[in-house]
Amino acid sequence: MKASRPAEPPETLDQGVYEAIFNGVMHGRLKPGTRLQEASLCEQFGVSRTVVRQALRRLSEAQIVEIVANKGAAVATPGPRETRDVFAARRAIEGAIVREAARRIEHGDIERLKQRLRAEHDALHEQDHPRWVALAGGFHLALAELSGNAVLQRMLTELMTRCSLIVALYETPGEASCEHDEHARLVELLSLRDGNAAADEMERHLLALEARLQLPA
Repeated sequence: MKASRPAEPPETLDQGVYEAIFNGVMHGRLKPGTRLQEASLCEQFGVSRTVVRQALRRLSEAQIVEIVANKGAAVATPGPRETRDVFAARRAIEGAIVREAARRIEHGDIERLKQRLRAEHDALHEQDHPRWVALAGGFHLALAELSGNAVLQRMLTELMTRCSLIVALYETPGEASCEHDEHARLVELLSLRDGNAAADEMERHLLALEARLQLPA
């Protein structure tokens, strides 16, 4: 008698739902406040409510989704105070990241960063905002990978998710070209292996990005 295939564990079944919502937030397709209807998600992914609720619970633990009793789940909406805290944390972490990246970086790494800059330029030229958002966030995560510090990488990944929500909520339209120029200066300083100057530039870059947000009083 042929043995039946064992059922997939719930944590495996909910991964697809988790990743789809996570990527939707990271790439700007799911905006802060978007309601996440369990029935719609069940139909979309062909899974049970138990699986959907497990994915939403994990997203809530990562502060990507807010779950309110008797109201359901929605993409989180960070407030002004949390925005300032997130950017303060990013400045501290990303300063350390670029110092370490400058120490370790090689010629091939610089070329790959320049390829990223060209992709950013193309997205700007084609006015493909969702692609630009994904590339801009990916640039910072690529620097974290170059640092070789897995802990800093995990911390920045979590902060970048929060930043994606923040930018989707408070972004000032038409400022992407400024951010692209700041990325280019960072690559130039990293190519010179000047970690301190790169950290200073990252500080200015993140302060400028925060200043471009339209935060309520």
